[in-house]
Amino acid sequence: MPNSKQALKRLRQADKRRLENKVVRTSMRTAMKRVLRAATQEEGTALLPLATKRIDKAAKTNIIHANAAARYKSRLAKRVNALGA
Repeated sequence: MPNSKQALKRLRQADKRRLENKVVRTSMRTAMKRVLRAATQEEGTALLPLATKRIDKAAKTNIIHANAAARYKSRLAKRVNALGA
């Protein structure tokens, strides 16, 4: 338990931020899974923009690293393109 008022406030802020970050991270991962579960290339292509948007939003707010975001987007696009072959 925090000993000062400042530490108590920082604890409240950290908890609030952690929950907000969790929502963003979870929605990003769900969107990615939907793309990966796509059965056809058309379905994957339709789902890819939403997943990309969620990944970019997570990277913009430093929830994930920018290079990790680029890696995720690249792998998703590669997987969608492979569905057509």
